[in-house]
Amino acid sequence: MSKLVIVESPAKAKTIRKYLGDGYEVMASMGHIRDLPGSQLGIDVERGYAPQYISIKGKEKLVKELKSAAKQSDSVLLATDPDREGEAISWHLANLLGLDVDAENRVTFGEITKKGVTDGMAHPRSIDKDLFNAQQARRVLDRLVGYKLSPFLWRKVRRGLSAGRVQSVAVRLIVDREKEIEAFQPEEYWNIDAQLSAQGSTKKFAARFYGTAAGEKRAVLNQEQSDEILANLEGKEFVVSALTNGTRKKVPAPPFITSTLQQEASRRLGFTATRTMRAAQTLYEGVDIAGVGTTGLITYMRTDSLRVSDEAVTAAKEFITGEWGEKYVNKTKRTYKSKNATAAQDAHEAIRPSNPALTPAEVEKSISGDTAKLYRLIWSRFIASQMADALHNTMAVEITAGEYLFKASGYTVAFDGYTALYEEATDEKEKKETALPPLEKDAKLKLRDLSAEQKFTQPPSRYTEATLIKELEENGIGRPSTYAPIITTVIDRGYVERDAKKLAPTVLGRTINELMMEQFPSIVDVHFSAQMEKNLDKVESGDADWVSTVDSFYQDFDKTLKQAEENLKDTKIKVPDEETDEVCEVCGRKMVIKTGRYGKFLACPGFPECKNTKRIVKSADGECPLCGGRILIRHSKKGRIYYGCEKNPTCGFMTWDEPSAEKCPKCGKTLFKKGGKNGNLVCITEGCGYTTPIKK
Repeated sequence: MSKLVIVESPAKAKTIRKYLGDGYEVMASMGHIRDLPGSQLGIDVERGYAPQYISIKGKEKLVKELKSAAKQSDSVLLATDPDREGEAISWHLANLLGLDVDAENRVTFGEITKKGVTDGMAHPRSIDKDLFNAQQARRVLDRLVGYKLSPFLWRKVRRGLSAGRVQSVAVRLIVDREKEIEAFQPEEYWNIDAQLSAQGSTKKFAARFYGTAAGEKRAVLNQEQSDEILANLEGKEFVVSALTNGTRKKVPAPPFITSTLQQEASRRLGFTATRTMRAAQTLYEGVDIAGVGTTGLITYMRTDSLRVSDEAVTAAKEFITGEWGEKYVNKTKRTYKSKNATAAQDAHEAIRPSNPALTPAEVEKSISGDTAKLYRLIWSRFIASQMADALHNTMAVEITAGEYLFKASGYTVAFDGYTALYEEATDEKEKKETALPPLEKDAKLKLRDLSAEQKFTQPPSRYTEATLIKELEENGIGRPSTYAPIITTVIDRGYVERDAKKLAPTVLGRTINELMMEQFPSIVDVHFSAQMEKNLDKVESGDADWVSTVDSFYQDFDKTLKQAEENLKDTKIKVPDEETDEVCEVCGRKMVIKTGRYGKFLACPGFPECKNTKRIVKSADGECPLCGGRILIRHSKKGRIYYGCEKNPTCGFMTWDEPSAEKCPKCGKTLFKKGGKNGNLVCITEGCGYTTPIKK
């Protein structure tokens, strides 16, 4: 007779089986084993919101096998993931297999390594009822909102739509940002820059116009003001009037939590949140590494906690000492305060490599693709977080010219510290600083060039996945584990679309958002949703009853829904057609975008008189280097973008490289981008060979 250990996935089962050895049988539940029914509400609202759980269809054979294995075992240990969902799966397994839910049969693994599994098995506990009730409350709330609101949308708009506690807020944020962009009125301003050098030096540096010599800041709002300043500067000496030298410390970013991992993987690797979590799950559950065997490479990837174990810190410092020397080690243990971590969530560590000594270079001998890229990111961020601060010698210079003041700043690296390995990416464009030459107060400078450039203020940017996740997190909407599925849902529903990695609302998304704002204002209210999350966190910490929490929301929601039904009793809301510049070749009308079973297509608005339809094709920059036709954006079966000639199959041109709007100065053909942002523009015309760096 053996002990039965039940985990969620076969990959995790395979890794754990290796560490447990003889005397244990490890099986996978393949995720959730029971859930609410798919064809009905499945919640008894009149009897304390009791959920009516059923076994998930298609898992009958697995349930039978689990029951049989449990009967033949000495004991059963529930080793599902260490979070709300994992706790719920363990609770359902206990009920399904007839186990005592109060028995100490629940084990969790912060990392799937020999040490992690041994520690977990040594500390069994009973199922955390508060953690389970928090998951149950969220599931019930989401079911009530989804199953009550979705049919309302089907009746009033069209079938296939949905609304939700978090997804509707996410859509509102994206629509509100689009409205800001559309309402934005650009304002003109001018930058005046002087290219200067110290006397006897040829090295130039830039200084920008600030204002009056008295130190009063002055904006240059039009060409007339710019021309006046340039005229007044004619023949004036540029003199260093003030010089400030200093030092600044740059502190590394903390290790990743779920949300920051999703954001950084989006910025650096171009990963969607779903893609990031898929790769992270694989790294956590275990991969086969040459010389090591099957092992989990990172700690659990769904966490709000920034806590790091002393053992991991020690291992990181040992690696840093061996690789860069002792001066690169931060002398004290860095501690970071978690923003949203509840007591239960803080049971996990931050996301870190389970063995800091296992470098990306070593791991990449055995794995590749998304898992290798993400491991390198997680490993680098964690190791850098335990390295010494970077130190910069800074210089700020004020330069007087006649009645005006210019300013310049720069720095030199005194000690690179953690930046020898890693620096966090940002969503905003940072002002680039360069080193300034040695300067002295009252020194006269040589003017090399004086220029003025017209600029216009820019509207706020559309959200990317990274910035939307950051916005949701900062406002306390949803939880990190929900961000990936929420973004997938709003795109799948057709409310939002990706446009060059930016998230833009569709006409349908705007229509649904407007309806929700009018009829269900609390559902799409950011502050209301954030308070709801806090209430659910109280259930998790044991400070609130889950039934009362659900009831306080549902009573108002039910009244609002009945009122909305009354308000729109005889109304059917039409989603406006999105007009395009494409002209119908049959009748001459401008075609509109429609959405069908297989996605978007172009249709003539003259239907049913004119039934002309066609596929939507998007053009890229440039022209086909073979025949001069349009280059179209295509998608491979796996969703990867490539570029092909519109005259295919007559013209067989296609490439993975993105075309640019620039022409080759040698042969006049389109130049293509190779090597990403830091790559080159290359002419791929046979026999040409022209190449030039991409301008930043």
